[in-house]
Amino acid sequence: MLGQARVMARVVVTGAAGPLGRKVRTLLADRDDVSSVVGIDLLAVTGRGVEEHRLDLVTADLDEAFAGADAVLHLASAFGPRFEGPEIEAAADVTMARRVLDAAGKAGAGTVVLLSSATVYGPWPNNPVPITEEAPLRPHPDLAFAVQMAEIERLAAEWSAGHPSTTVARLRPATVVGSDGSWLAEALDAVSGLPPGEETPAQYLHIDDLAAAVVVAFAQRLDGPVNVAPSGWLTPTERQALDPIPKLRLPENAALKAADLRWRLGLAPTTPGVVAYARHPWVVANDRLVAAGWAETNSNEEAYVAGHEASAIEKVSPQRRQELALGVSAGVIAAVVGGIVAVVRHRRRR
Repeated sequence: MLGQARVMARVVVTGAAGPLGRKVRTLLADRDDVSSVVGIDLLAVTGRGVEEHRLDLVTADLDEAFAGADAVLHLASAFGPRFEGPEIEAAADVTMARRVLDAAGKAGAGTVVLLSSATVYGPWPNNPVPITEEAPLRPHPDLAFAVQMAEIERLAAEWSAGHPSTTVARLRPATVVGSDGSWLAEALDAVSGLPPGEETPAQYLHIDDLAAAVVVAFAQRLDGPVNVAPSGWLTPTERQALDPIPKLRLPENAALKAADLRWRLGLAPTTPGVVAYARHPWVVANDRLVAAGWAETNSNEEAYVAGHEASAIEKVSPQRRQELALGVSAGVIAAVVGGIVAVVRHRRRR
């Protein structure tokens, strides 16, 4: 049975205007144990029964917005498709988390849910499959998102030790997909031509199921790290069978050079850290969340398909799609080769 008997709760949701925040607010509005929802975001927050506060979590005074909060669901993040920018370099996510925790403490909130990521485990060849919450955090140093999420988890654990009456759930979702899209899913898809390790598994979590996990963590007052992912995973072979457009895998050296070139030219979010997450396993076990009453409504296969919506090119015949895939791959190889030749010529002239 979901939820516990409690007095009607005042719930603060940060990142309330984003895709995930909107879905979480909708779920909260239907609960009979929630008296009010406070939506905090830089953008306008609209919806049934929401109290709007347009604030910058990095600089604004948060006391008024958090006053009287029984629960705080921190979903806000500065990360997006480019993986770079002043907010990323200044670790804005870490600053926001620290200030949100401080505000929650002042308000006397009894429940806190922080959105982290399964990327904190890191993409390493020796990772267990699947990874449980007891595993150490080993984020890849080249992916700022993973590094900052690990730091936020450290801060949360430290804060929790000083606030023993407050539960602090640290949600670690797998790659999120859905109708609203996901920058990490798009980045991983951009390097899907890379040859992964033999049958390297991957997971895909629908945004609807992540929203449900946030609400379960709130309702059940979960404490500590909690993985969020559908049961099982997909292998590269299984993903390829679901792809609407055939993908031709390049030789490893050419693929890595192509990914680096696309990153430097701003053609794709293929930062070196993302490349590592596409090549090595970091799939997680969901036993703890399932035991709390959460159930996926979308399998890995269904979530993956939802993240690769039909486009105009899918109406082209399979033979023509294969020709297009071969043509694009040839073009990428030619670009890489051309770049290498240009560098060699330049060095010779010097």
